[in-house]
Amino acid sequence: MEIETDSSTEKKHFKVFSELELQEFQDKFVIRSLQFPDRAFSIARSDGTFHVNVTGEVVNLEGASKVYTVFGIAGSIRLLAGTYVLVITSRKEVGAYLGYPVFRVMSMKFLSCNEGLKNLTNQQKKDEAYFQTLLRTVEETPGLYYSYETDITLNLQRRYKMADGWMSKPIWKQADPRFVWNRNILEELIENKVDEFIVPLLQGSFQMGQLKLNNLTSTITLISRRCTRRLGTRMWRRGANLEGDTANFIETEQLLEYDKFKSSFLQVRGSIPLLWEQIVDLSYKPHLSVIEHEDTPMVVKRHFHDLMQRYGNTIAVDLTDKHGNEGQLSLAFATEMEKLPDVRYVSFDFHQRCGGSNFESLKLLYDEIADDFDKQGRYFLQTSDGELVEEQKGVVRSNCIDCLDRTNVTQSYLARISLNQQLQRMCALTSSEHVCTFTGDEDLEIYRNLWVNQGDEISLEYSGTNALKGDIVRYGKQTISGLIKDGISALSRYYLNNFQDGIRQDAIDLISGNYTVSGNRPSPFQLNKFESRTLFPVASVLLIGSLTVTSITLNRASQNAQTVISSVICAGATAGMMALVKANGRQICSRPRLCGLL
Repeated sequence: MEIETDSSTEKKHFKVFSELELQEFQDKFVIRSLQFPDRAFSIARSDGTFHVNVTGEVVNLEGASKVYTVFGIAGSIRLLAGTYVLVITSRKEVGAYLGYPVFRVMSMKFLSCNEGLKNLTNQQKKDEAYFQTLLRTVEETPGLYYSYETDITLNLQRRYKMADGWMSKPIWKQADPRFVWNRNILEELIENKVDEFIVPLLQGSFQMGQLKLNNLTSTITLISRRCTRRLGTRMWRRGANLEGDTANFIETEQLLEYDKFKSSFLQVRGSIPLLWEQIVDLSYKPHLSVIEHEDTPMVVKRHFHDLMQRYGNTIAVDLTDKHGNEGQLSLAFATEMEKLPDVRYVSFDFHQRCGGSNFESLKLLYDEIADDFDKQGRYFLQTSDGELVEEQKGVVRSNCIDCLDRTNVTQSYLARISLNQQLQRMCALTSSEHVCTFTGDEDLEIYRNLWVNQGDEISLEYSGTNALKGDIVRYGKQTISGLIKDGISALSRYYLNNFQDGIRQDAIDLISGNYTVSGNRPSPFQLNKFESRTLFPVASVLLIGSLTVTSITLNRASQNAQTVISSVICAGATAGMMALVKANGRQICSRPRLCGLL
């Protein structure tokens, strides 16, 4: 393994190889370090078996049909026909975390070791083709970040509490497994002990900006870490599972480096930890159903017990509406929270309290939780020498329905309050000064854009589109251009959630290990009788045809009585067709084949 010494601290830390040479041979792939050519391993194209070079000899390149550079190995997965190895083919440096460069994955590619394809049955070949489609979807996964020199899944406070020498361990061992997106597909690499090639990937967001304060440059890093325990798309992963893991659970850290201090503020978000669903059926807002289950109280208890074990005292801020389907879910949540006296539950109807672009009403929410917020320690603070000044002893957990738009506005508001308190503690601001008035317009825009970009990124990963209400975070109010942008994003969400997310959910379930490929399992095509990809175009053609015929006959309706009768018949047929399509909406929409609802 490669271990480098940091001369400033005289501590050793593990480094992953940053550039690799990939050689394609007829019978194998060879991957070696460009910096250390004797460090290499090969993968047989026939069956995907690994062979690690332990002789110290430089690998012979003669006979390679193709040689190119890759930037990390993200994992391997075995399907019906063989093994597929995921490599990072392009990257972009996006900043640094505590001085260590951080990269964003720009493109990935699966290497196919699937010569067993010829031995499969016709049905298995059809299944393998579908799995390969899912792998191509995985290659397009957004928001993946990593570092060759340090783990980025651990926040500043957790890093402070780690035992000496932990950075000398392989980076995949340093990481919090909750936030390692590719943890499931690292197993074979780990078993073959190629630690210096293994790149743990974090899905979420990484934003970085610099502000000028008192002629000193402060660096703000905003990093969001998506939990893999209930990973999925907006409509197919809602609520919690029986273990208490919630959909769209994200830890967000706002890290401030100023003068001789390092400070961080943690928040979390996550779907309401009940058993509930909202299955797409062509409705703009599908019906939301709370699932009655005898273990519901235990699910809620497990979720918040885990939060308190990891973060300390918890304030649960519920931003959902108090009427309609949302109101029923919010009421069920409030009822369960009454059984947990150790957790502060605050219900804040965001749409009602902040209606009419009155977003300064969020101050009412802060006033309600201010005392508990202060008791939590508000933030973590240490000197450049590593001396602990302040510890964050709790966390605010925010949620709306999707934990995207309203949640992001609220979290950015609380983060700004914490930032003021941190800068005042560091003597960068006086007690009467505020970051929004003290910094210049350009600096303030930089800070706000960090939160806007972060909101867009985590929304893209869950819903498929940018976040709504981004102009509120950026400008503090709703704008006409923001409303237009939100309208376009809302329509895009509707389309993606109804007609694309079934395949995207399958890809997530496959790569995260919720579904394991085996020749003994039933075909995913046999488990799902309805082919939504076939029904949707048929339904579309029928509807468009009916509407076209009706439009033509209505235009001619004034010519004679027979045309009027034809128009009425066509209109009735069109209405009946629309009702039929709507009644079968769940079958027409894109549905997951592999796992369905979990």
